[in-house]
Amino acid sequence: MTTTSICTIGDEILIGQIVDTNSSGIARSLEDSGVRVSRMVSLGDNTEEIISVLSEELSHNDIVIATGGLGPTKDDITKAALAKLSGSKEYYEDERQLKVINRILSSRGLEMLDINKAQASVPDTCEVIVNNLGTAPIMVFRFPEERFGHKATLYSMPGVPFETMGALPDVIQDIRKHNSTSDIFHKCLMVYGLAESALSKLIEPWEDALPEDMHLAYLPNPLTGIRLRLSIYGGVKQEEEERIDRQFSQLLPYLGDMVYSFADDTLENAIGALFRGTGMTLSAAESCTGGKISSLITSVPGASEYYLGSVTSYAIAVKEKVLGVPPEVISEHGVVSEEVAMAMAKGVRELTGSTYSVATTGLAGPGGDDRNPVGTVCIGVAGPKGCTALKVRYSNDRKRNIERFTATALDTLRKYVINDLKS
Repeated sequence: MTTTSICTIGDEILIGQIVDTNSSGIARSLEDSGVRVSRMVSLGDNTEEIISVLSEELSHNDIVIATGGLGPTKDDITKAALAKLSGSKEYYEDERQLKVINRILSSRGLEMLDINKAQASVPDTCEVIVNNLGTAPIMVFRFPEERFGHKATLYSMPGVPFETMGALPDVIQDIRKHNSTSDIFHKCLMVYGLAESALSKLIEPWEDALPEDMHLAYLPNPLTGIRLRLSIYGGVKQEEEERIDRQFSQLLPYLGDMVYSFADDTLENAIGALFRGTGMTLSAAESCTGGKISSLITSVPGASEYYLGSVTSYAIAVKEKVLGVPPEVISEHGVVSEEVAMAMAKGVRELTGSTYSVATTGLAGPGGDDRNPVGTVCIGVAGPKGCTALKVRYSNDRKRNIERFTATALDTLRKYVINDLKS
């Protein structure tokens, strides 16, 4: 199978000044095209390091895709490093890229400077794939078998994500033209309600019985739970899809209602699937989650069909005056309590006239109160048949606690509605 290494070049990545989105975008496109990514490497703006790292990657992979360091300024040194790596003796001007540069500058009312024109000049050891969205061309260096022990190709792409992703289809087409590719199939199952270690222990018998050519990955995320991904490299896509479906069907008895999707999905999408087209409506009352539940629900296209709105009742006065939470309930049980969470859910349901509602009250941190430790959240859900509440404690920082509070609230709502509709 053809393997690839993705290398990002630039000090700005290493010091955390910008986030490397190129690698993930390139990796997804390569996997979809039947090319396996074996490594991702980030390196700084240093000529010798660029040559050394890229040589190492080329010796272990059929393809290396490098991004960054191709701008018009003096600190962009990748082109010179690649010229040295490939043994270039001189440069030539690519007329096709020069036309693109001229078009871009003219559209911005700018004149062509020498540093702009120089971007169309490339080492004589490379081929050019035109970058129609920017001034730096994609340079393709093909190395013979004797150089690295196998034929290898290096693609040098610009670092601007918009340009990189725009040129990627042309790069993929070139890769498929010069390399053998095979089907790579991934399928995901989404689980919420267990820690990764507990989930692994629970499904251990199923995992131990997986065929050798199936690879399982646990991919946790505080807002979505755990993504279980099964992968098969090679084979026929339709056949492998059916095989993975059979394996996942055997997993359901272990997990029950903790499974909320058989796709790479989110809890808010699962909520949308439950409500859309049913005539049922939803509202939220949020304290400790500060509007995050509402934000996630409304991020789903078409949410206006079922989502009526929310009250961010951060202050006790708002809980009492807007949501109608009785003061004596707060004084008796505390503001972070199942009783208050249920009262909030009932209050916002009555206020909006929604079919169902969800509410949160908790302590995200850094401090707790005299009744509950930091990380405690109480979730209330109300519907036509009554109300329920759940109290949970997490041990994370404030940001992560809020994410976990939100996800748990969505999952509690999901399970409540499903059970309510069954009864």
